[in-house]
Amino acid sequence: MSNRYRKHESGHSKRKKKQKLEAQMESLKGSLLKYVTTVKDNNSDEPLKTDDLSSDNPLNVDEHNSDEPLNVDEHNSDEPLNVDENNSDEPLNANENNSDEHLNANENNSDELLNEDETINLDDPTEWTVINTNLRDLLVEKGPVKIYDYDFPKDEYSRNFSSSFYMQKMANGEKYERKWLLYSIKLDRVFCFCCKLFDVNSCKSKLAKGGSKDWRNMNDKLKKHESSKEHIMNMSKWFELESRLAKNNTIDKETQILINKDKEHWKDVLKRIIGVVKTFSMNNIPFRGDNEKLYEKNNGNFLAIVQMIAEFDLVMKEHVRRIKNKEIYNHYLGHNMQNELISLLACEVKNKIVNKVKEAKYFSVILDCTPDTSHKEQMSIILRCLDISSTPIEVKEYFFEFIIVDDTTGKGLFDAMVEEISNIGLDINNIRGQGYDNGSNMKGKHQGVQKRLLDINPRAFYTPCGCHSLNLVLCDMANSCTKAREFFGIIQRTYTIFASSTKRWKILQDCLPKLTLKPLSQTRWESRVESVKAIRYQAPQIKKALMKLYSDDDAKVLSEAKSLADFEFNKFEFLLGIVIWYEILCAINRVSKSLQEKDMCIDSAIKKLDGLLCYFENYRENGFENAIIDAKEIALEMDVEPMFREKRIIHRNRRFDENVANETTKTPIELFKTDYFLYIVDQAISSIKTRFDQFKI
Repeated sequence: MSNRYRKHESGHSKRKKKQKLEAQMESLKGSLLKYVTTVKDNNSDEPLKTDDLSSDNPLNVDEHNSDEPLNVDEHNSDEPLNVDENNSDEPLNANENNSDEHLNANENNSDELLNEDETINLDDPTEWTVINTNLRDLLVEKGPVKIYDYDFPKDEYSRNFSSSFYMQKMANGEKYERKWLLYSIKLDRVFCFCCKLFDVNSCKSKLAKGGSKDWRNMNDKLKKHESSKEHIMNMSKWFELESRLAKNNTIDKETQILINKDKEHWKDVLKRIIGVVKTFSMNNIPFRGDNEKLYEKNNGNFLAIVQMIAEFDLVMKEHVRRIKNKEIYNHYLGHNMQNELISLLACEVKNKIVNKVKEAKYFSVILDCTPDTSHKEQMSIILRCLDISSTPIEVKEYFFEFIIVDDTTGKGLFDAMVEEISNIGLDINNIRGQGYDNGSNMKGKHQGVQKRLLDINPRAFYTPCGCHSLNLVLCDMANSCTKAREFFGIIQRTYTIFASSTKRWKILQDCLPKLTLKPLSQTRWESRVESVKAIRYQAPQIKKALMKLYSDDDAKVLSEAKSLADFEFNKFEFLLGIVIWYEILCAINRVSKSLQEKDMCIDSAIKKLDGLLCYFENYRENGFENAIIDAKEIALEMDVEPMFREKRIIHRNRRFDENVANETTKTPIELFKTDYFLYIVDQAISSIKTRFDQFKI
């Protein structure tokens, strides 16, 4: 039958018409998205509908973590929130792995956009692989970024891109800027900004897709492209969207207001959380407790402070309300976020320290090693430099970090220090000073850290720690003779007998009006002046307290108290030793405190040490007689006879050839002076000269 007699269209005609209609619908697909802002859910490939957004249930948008899913649970519960995923049957995050919670602490990093867990450089058009609505809006709002001050590379024909391409010269001689032209440093190509963002598939020009680098014919290509119909339409779309964004006059205006409002809310929440983390870190306060649940006992200091802030601050109160009602799950109160914030703050502090050192160029390093509670050797690194940013210029010391070291030999510590200095971007040749303790692995003349660094950088002068050297001087003095060791043993015994019982300590407090007894420090000898000072000025009261222990039921305590009160505190030698050691420790303690000042220079330190040396030389000549006078005053107050106990002289048979006439017998006071006083003073003078010779070098 002929087609002219058909009452209905043929199948081919219907299929052709259907294909044409589908092609038209496909071309219109997504054209409305430029007027709205969609929020994509990680659990679904479809964007959230704008109809679902209302003022009663605003979006949870975090500008630092904009790709995290939106979780809204309409079920209200008064049960406390379980912040620790491992201790609860209900996970707080819709994604059980908390690795998606990342915070970008730099609020000025507006040039980066998180897209599919990757960082996109908004200045380079080659990285705009998948252009969605959010990215297009951000790029239009930011605008094209042009490259001017750059050494453009040349091709095989010695041609390169020129900034003159940014300008369009008209036939009448006028010049206009090509705002749409972009240059990619990564590929050395030029792109069209508007054609790259709008309708890239319909545009046939290379400027909209892979870019062009035909520098020889670039002027002709640009003129041809900017006069094309597709480019003009894309320019119109660009200017229209830019105008709408500037006036905030898009279709989803009300929704965008809610999103911006919620953004500000999350900014304020993060500021408060960062403030808490910074305060805890600065004051070395522990964060977590036995559990991580809000409004439960023993939930740690961090959550306790958050609960306290929520009582007075409306922003944190609203945040806690959303958590309790399970409206949000990405709350930034978990331990992972705390650790990440601490790490980000630490990195920022380190960067500022490194920048200050680089600005000063030359610096010194101070190292020290000590085992921690986990029995690992930790090496602390301190950088000392001039702070030229302050007025006037000051010398500053900055603690940098701890490094776990397994090899504590000179080579191992040196390699760890060099590796760390190189990692932070500092030059080892700019080191002008190095300071360590007096350990052999540090100060060794052949294999120590200081010698290995001097072999590489001869200008890195080594200076031993002055306070540590003074501490060793006192160690040499205290271990120089038996009587000195016995003296500090009596001091420690006196403290122990009272400190081992609260009852006995109360008796001591009732007898002592001002100062109390203190234990001897095993590491800082100059601090023992406080232990000696309490006995030096309160010896009668301490003896009285010991006598009150005579009625103690413990036989050991009774025996110890009688031994100290009747024997040690009744000896004039002990009282004289208290006076001598107190004056020596006071002199050394004053110099040690001066050496620990921030603005102490090596020339001032040498003057202080020379003054200390002169003090001991004068004290050797005149100090003993003055100490006897002070000791006699204490003895009279304690009813102690100010005399030395004489030992019985042992007579033995003499040989016929011995010259008995040339023998001299020393009195007890002369023996005390030669065998005790002069011994420790001479040891102090000798140790100061030998241990501080490196300062003068």
